Amino acid sequence: MYVALTAATVLALVLLSLITPDLATDHAWGHAIIVVAFAVLLPLRLRAAREGKRSGFRAVGIISGVLVAVNVVEGVLPGLFPTWMRGEMFCIAALMAAVGRGHG
Repeated sequence: MYVALTAATVLALVLLSLITPDLATDHAWGHAIIVVAFAVLLPLRLRAAREGKRSGFRAVGIISGVLVAVNVVEGVLPGLFPTWMRGEMFCIAALMAAVGRGHG
């Protein structure tokens, strides 16, 4: 679900860059690039956690905790991100809170 949400965000940014560039800000792109990096890393660490590796559990806890905190903080900052992206940030924070709870 997280990977799909990330892909949808990047696709939305591409389309918005072409149609309504003011909704695809530099801050939005910066956030999306970081989110994509975590979207690649998290499934790898989840796999390790499912295999019972302690390092996988630790990494999933750290990644999900960081993503919750960063997305909530960025989501509440006024004017930094377009409204549509703030909604995406809160969705990611909720997903990561569930992931962290399930693997903590």
